Amino acid sequence: AEYMGGDSSPFLAVLQKTVFHPLSLKYPPSVQYRRRFLSELIKKHESTSSEPLDQLYEALGVVLNTEETTHCYKNYLLPSGDAITLCENVAIVSQGTTGLITWDAGLYLAEWALENSEVFRNRRILELGSGIGLTGIAICKACHPREYIFSDHHESVLQQLSENLRLNGLTLEAESCSRRREERPNHQGHLDVDLEDDHVRISVKELDWNLVSKDELAKLQVDVILAADVVYDPEISQHLIGVLQKLPRDDGNRATPEVYIAFNIRNPDTYHDFQMQLDKVEIGWETVTTSWKNLFPYDQHANIVILRLHV
Repeated sequence: AEYMGGDSSPFLAVLQKTVFHPLSLKYPPSVQYRRRFLSELIKKHESTSSEPLDQLYEALGVVLNTEETTHCYKNYLLPSGDAITLCENVAIVSQGTTGLITWDAGLYLAEWALENSEVFRNRRILELGSGIGLTGIAICKACHPREYIFSDHHESVLQQLSENLRLNGLTLEAESCSRRREERPNHQGHLDVDLEDDHVRISVKELDWNLVSKDELAKLQVDVILAADVVYDPEISQHLIGVLQKLPRDDGNRATPEVYIAFNIRNPDTYHDFQMQLDKVEIGWETVTTSWKNLFPYDQHANIVILRLHV
């Protein structure tokens, strides 16, 4: 509804639910985002005949005196009322990787997962290229998997991912006496972090798509494999397909894993090239029908699709 002016209480209510929300105070968004948000809110307020609202200007003053940082927080509310908090890098590319921010396809895949929780309930999930964890954390909080394996390759991404899991109560050793956490060096000398509780076992693993073996993938015994925004370069597409070709096949005892890949089609040629590579190695694919309520903030004009692959 259009605001007719005269009363500042709607603006104060917006402040309380955003800038002054306990989650935002504890885990604040970037300085730039807060500055822009408050500046726009002040413009809206000044365009009305409302009484001055000191809290608006005081909040902006605090932000203007806050130094920019390399990291910020983003908070996402789930339909259950639970929240996901992520620490992200402010820059799109940092430390030689794009994996330190959340990408639209990850948000899109998380939305699809929440609307299709039966795909994940009581099943073992492996996510390839987990980044800083949005999709997997949403699934762990809302879809009741038996086990969730987060994986990535860049050391800084793995460190930030582990920190985000702790932020969301998923790897805190002291959180529950029923939980057991083990840290052990993996085959490449890095730490694999495992956590087990009454509901879901969570692990963070370094996974090099070029080096992982058929035996390693088979030992994971996963039911579902996920990935979001990992196909943006033909060379990376080839590495991903190499992993898919190493997956265990249905042997009568265990079915071949279901595979779901979310793409933001920025370059149609890259997307079609990936489909052609799939056809070449006889991996079937189909577009997943998607229809749900918009839960997370991402570019609604982005051309994002989810493919189910039949290995």
